[in-house]
Amino acid sequence: MTGKVKVGIIGLGFMGTTHFDIYQASGKAEVAAIADTNAAKMRGDISSVAGNIGGNNCKSLDFSDVAVYADGMDLINNPAVELVDICLPVFLHKKFALAAINAGKHVLCEKPLAMNSADATEIIAAAKNSNKCFMTGMCVRFWPEYRYVREQYKAGKYGKMRNAFFKRFSPTVSGNGWENWFADDSKSGGALLEMHLHDTDQVLYFFGRPNSVTTTGCKGMRSKDCWDHIFSFYDFGDGTMIVAEGGWTAAKRTPFEMSFQLICEQATVIFNHAGLNVYYEDGRIEKPELSDFTQATGWHEEIHYLLDSIIAGVPADKYISTDELIDGIRIIEAERKSAETGVPVAVEYKS
Repeated sequence: MTGKVKVGIIGLGFMGTTHFDIYQASGKAEVAAIADTNAAKMRGDISSVAGNIGGNNCKSLDFSDVAVYADGMDLINNPAVELVDICLPVFLHKKFALAAINAGKHVLCEKPLAMNSADATEIIAAAKNSNKCFMTGMCVRFWPEYRYVREQYKAGKYGKMRNAFFKRFSPTVSGNGWENWFADDSKSGGALLEMHLHDTDQVLYFFGRPNSVTTTGCKGMRSKDCWDHIFSFYDFGDGTMIVAEGGWTAAKRTPFEMSFQLICEQATVIFNHAGLNVYYEDGRIEKPELSDFTQATGWHEEIHYLLDSIIAGVPADKYISTDELIDGIRIIEAERKSAETGVPVAVEYKS
């Protein structure tokens, strides 16, 4: 295709407004339409929006040249919209993703793709029958530090992995979002699905499919009925120790943390508030500059990658396959079962 990609964004919460800014600054897209049920947001007032990293909700968004809808289905039916970006609560993803696919649109659906693996499988089956780009916003696969370390690890630079630890720690989301949807397990899947999935996916991305999981956590601490904080061990049957912790149980003003640590035979790799550092067994310390990454965050990287794929007319599946999207949710389902039963649970994959 030629020219800028015409984008429609459904949902103007934290991710929707973040995506809006990235599209508008990309030089590759223009936002042709937005949809939200909130009247103030439809006027460009995003002062009610809250998120865990960055964000600028003090400004107003300019929708003077943008079609504005109260119903996302009307946006999908707008023939000018080429890419539908779904930034809605998780329980609505299936409805709008299937509608956008069936309308012949390119689709970016925020993570997690669906509330369960069965719904995710249905969405992916529809996407595979489409000739359009389909991608889920697993932005941590695009986050420069994570992707750089994974590529170096896979290339053998650090040697054999001994143990790994991934962490995602957030202030409480209780009271945030439309009808406090994060705090309702039937709408969000709780911190287990809505947030911890990023690190479960990194375990899958770095090391492949775990055989089983052992998970513990606390439920209903900051929510109606969600798993609000979890701690999972992933068993690969090779004696390595791989762990991920995630939750949103901290007080409102607690800084958000996303971090990881890999201890390998030749180096220890740590990413945290101090940046990315590699400590080699021979005493060298390396602070990679990540010069191959031209965009500021994983959100920027993923959206530029998707736009480039649409413009080039190629699939947007280089960094995560549709099968891996489903596998990640299957691992989460095993973690939920383990947390509920108190015993290790084998992950049920499909061939």
